[in-house]
Amino acid sequence: MSKPIRRVVTGHDAQGRSVFIMDGPAPTVHARNTGSAVCTELWETTSMPADNSGHADPTAHPYRLPPQANGTVFRVIEYPPDRIRLAAMNQQQPASAGIDGNPQHYHGTSRHPGFHKTDSVDYAIVLQGEIWALMDEGETLLRQGDILIQRGTNHAWSNRTEQPAYVAFVLIDATPA
Repeated sequence: MSKPIRRVVTGHDAQGRSVFIMDGPAPTVHARNTGSAVCTELWETTSMPADNSGHADPTAHPYRLPPQANGTVFRVIEYPPDRIRLAAMNQQQPASAGIDGNPQHYHGTSRHPGFHKTDSVDYAIVLQGEIWALMDEGETLLRQGDILIQRGTNHAWSNRTEQPAYVAFVLIDATPA
């Protein structure tokens, strides 16, 4: 079971004063099946500059991997150990569709079925645990506090420990390389 992530969101009241408009577990949580990565959506924007008006929750929609055009996505993903996650990924139908069911984002390889890419700049911050970042050529171990800037490259995530790894991601729409 994934641990809930508290989300506190600010806004403005009718007089223009700053207020808290949301405070509680983030309600939009996605998992393809038991043993797969769990994605908690925290916020997203759909334009640049972002629009800070209104009080609606912009995460209340079906899962999609990349941000919308000119948008951003902020999420935390819990990666279970590979021995659990890879078994779950191998049971997905179709195997390359990933959590959002869109095979165009996924390019699984014999090296790792989770290879994927999007047209975005992704800031990945390891919150807890450790995880391997895999590129087509090479890999590197990231530990708590490490940050990876992922620039629209084909990549995968591998948790080779027995503990879950939690990674915060900010995805920003980008022009493909």
